[in-house]
Amino acid sequence: MAKTIYILNGPNLNLLGTREPEVYGTETLADLEARCVRKADALDFAVDFRQSNAEGELVDWIQEARTKGAGLIVNAGAYTHTSIAMLDALQACDVPIVEVHLSNIFRREPFRHHSYISGAAKGVICGFGGLGYELAVEALASAISAA
Repeated sequence: MAKTIYILNGPNLNLLGTREPEVYGTETLADLEARCVRKADALDFAVDFRQSNAEGELVDWIQEARTKGAGLIVNAGAYTHTSIAMLDALQACDVPIVEVHLSNIFRREPFRHHSYISGAAKGVICGFGGLGYELAVEALASAISAA
Protein backbone atom coordinates (compact mmCIF):
# COMPACT_ATOMS: atom_id res chain seq x y z
CA MET A 1 0.00 0.00 0.00
CA ALA A 2 1.31 3.47 -0.92
CA LYS A 3 2.33 5.81 1.86
CA THR A 4 0.04 8.82 2.25
CA ILE A 5 1.04 12.46 1.94
CA TYR A 6 -1.37 14.85 3.60
CA ILE A 7 -1.84 18.17 1.81
CA LEU A 8 -3.65 20.73 3.95
CA ASN A 9 -4.91 24.07 2.67
CA GLY A 10 -6.06 26.95 4.81
CA PRO A 11 -8.57 29.78 4.58
CA ASN A 12 -9.79 31.17 1.28
CA LEU A 13 -7.91 28.64 -0.83
CA ASN A 14 -11.32 27.22 -1.76
CA LEU A 15 -11.71 30.44 -3.80
CA LEU A 16 -8.72 29.78 -6.04
CA GLY A 17 -9.37 30.47 -9.68
CA THR A 18 -11.60 33.44 -8.92
CA ARG A 19 -9.92 35.22 -5.98
CA GLU A 20 -7.20 37.66 -7.07
CA PRO A 21 -6.09 35.67 -10.13
CA GLU A 22 -3.31 38.22 -10.71
CA VAL A 23 -1.77 37.03 -7.41
CA TYR A 24 -2.88 33.40 -7.11
CA GLY A 25 -3.40 32.39 -10.73
CA THR A 26 -6.42 30.89 -12.42
CA GLU A 27 -6.07 27.27 -11.31
CA THR A 28 -8.72 26.02 -8.90
CA LEU A 29 -8.08 24.02 -5.76
CA ALA A 30 -9.36 20.96 -7.66
CA ASP A 31 -6.72 21.65 -10.35
CA LEU A 32 -4.00 21.74 -7.69
CA GLU A 33 -5.28 18.51 -6.18
CA ALA A 34 -5.15 16.81 -9.59
CA ARG A 35 -1.54 18.01 -10.06
CA CYS A 36 -0.57 16.61 -6.66
CA VAL A 37 -2.28 13.26 -7.24
CA ARG A 38 -0.54 12.83 -10.62
CA LYS A 39 2.87 13.69 -9.16
CA ALA A 40 2.36 11.51 -6.07
CA ASP A 41 1.15 8.56 -8.17
CA ALA A 42 4.32 8.77 -10.26
CA LEU A 43 6.35 8.61 -7.04
CA ASP A 44 4.25 5.76 -5.56
CA PHE A 45 2.53 7.85 -2.88
CA ALA A 46 -1.13 8.45 -2.11
CA VAL A 47 -2.56 11.92 -1.39
CA ASP A 48 -5.07 13.07 1.21
CA PHE A 49 -5.91 16.60 0.03
CA ARG A 50 -8.06 18.87 2.22
CA GLN A 51 -9.06 22.50 2.71
CA SER A 52 -10.65 24.33 5.63
CA ASN A 53 -11.33 27.91 6.62
CA ALA A 54 -11.32 26.84 10.29
CA GLU A 55 -8.07 26.93 12.25
CA GLY A 56 -9.19 24.27 14.73
CA GLU A 57 -10.08 21.84 11.96
CA LEU A 58 -6.64 22.33 10.39
CA VAL A 59 -5.03 21.62 13.78
CA ASP A 60 -7.10 18.41 14.07
CA TRP A 61 -5.96 17.33 10.60
CA ILE A 62 -2.31 18.05 11.43
CA GLN A 63 -2.68 15.83 14.49
CA GLU A 64 -4.24 13.12 12.30
CA ALA A 65 -1.37 13.36 9.81
CA ARG A 66 1.01 12.81 12.71
CA THR A 67 -0.15 9.19 13.02
CA LYS A 68 -1.66 8.36 9.63
CA GLY A 69 0.58 10.21 7.18
CA ALA A 70 4.10 9.69 5.93
CA GLY A 71 4.53 13.43 5.42
CA LEU A 72 2.65 16.71 5.31
CA ILE A 73 2.44 19.63 2.90
CA VAL A 74 0.75 22.72 4.27
CA ASN A 75 -0.43 25.96 2.71
CA ALA A 76 -1.91 27.59 5.78
CA GLY A 77 -3.03 30.70 3.89
CA ALA A 78 -3.39 33.65 6.25
CA TYR A 79 -2.86 31.35 9.26
CA THR A 80 0.76 31.14 8.13
CA HIS A 81 1.28 34.59 9.61
CA THR A 82 -0.89 34.27 12.72
CA SER A 83 -1.31 30.74 14.02
CA ILE A 84 0.79 29.62 16.91
CA ALA A 85 -1.74 26.80 17.39
CA MET A 86 -0.84 25.41 13.98
CA LEU A 87 2.86 25.80 14.72
CA ASP A 88 2.45 23.87 17.98
CA ALA A 89 0.58 21.07 16.18
CA LEU A 90 3.20 20.93 13.42
CA GLN A 91 6.04 20.80 15.93
CA ALA A 92 4.37 17.77 17.53
CA CYS A 93 4.35 16.03 14.12
CA ASP A 94 7.08 13.46 13.67
CA VAL A 95 6.79 13.43 9.88
CA PRO A 96 8.55 15.67 7.35
CA ILE A 97 6.69 18.90 6.59
CA VAL A 98 6.92 21.18 3.56
CA GLU A 99 5.35 24.64 3.57
CA VAL A 100 4.04 25.87 0.21
CA HIS A 101 2.60 29.16 -1.06
CA LEU A 102 1.36 30.02 -4.53
CA SER A 103 2.71 33.57 -4.40
CA ASN A 104 6.12 34.77 -3.26
CA ILE A 105 5.19 35.95 0.23
CA PHE A 106 8.44 37.93 0.45
CA ARG A 107 7.42 40.17 -2.48
CA ARG A 108 4.13 41.04 -0.85
CA GLU A 109 2.96 43.09 2.15
CA PRO A 110 5.40 43.13 5.08
CA PHE A 111 3.03 41.23 7.39
CA ARG A 112 3.26 38.26 5.00
CA HIS A 113 7.06 38.05 5.37
CA HIS A 114 6.82 36.23 8.70
CA SER A 115 5.69 32.62 8.80
CA TYR A 116 5.03 30.73 12.02
CA ILE A 117 4.71 27.55 9.96
CA SER A 118 8.30 27.73 8.69
CA GLY A 119 9.61 26.97 12.17
CA ALA A 120 8.31 23.41 11.83
CA ALA A 121 8.94 22.85 8.10
CA LYS A 122 11.84 21.03 6.50
CA GLY A 123 11.57 23.51 3.64
CA VAL A 124 9.48 26.25 2.05
CA ILE A 125 8.41 26.60 -1.58
CA CYS A 126 6.81 29.87 -2.64
CA GLY A 127 6.21 31.94 -5.73
CA PHE A 128 5.80 29.20 -8.35
CA GLY A 129 2.02 29.03 -8.46
CA GLY A 130 0.57 25.55 -8.88
CA LEU A 131 3.96 24.14 -9.83
CA GLY A 132 4.99 24.78 -6.23
CA TYR A 133 2.60 22.07 -5.06
CA GLU A 134 4.19 19.55 -7.43
CA LEU A 135 7.66 20.60 -6.27
CA ALA A 136 6.49 20.17 -2.66
CA VAL A 137 5.24 16.64 -3.37
CA GLU A 138 8.55 15.75 -4.99
CA ALA A 139 10.60 17.26 -2.14
CA LEU A 140 8.48 15.57 0.50
CA ALA A 141 8.64 12.18 -1.25
CA SER A 142 12.43 12.52 -1.32
CA ALA A 143 12.55 13.41 2.39
CA ILE A 144 10.30 10.47 3.29
CA SER A 145 12.38 8.05 1.25
CA ALA A 146 15.60 9.32 2.83
CA ALA A 147 14.27 8.85 6.38
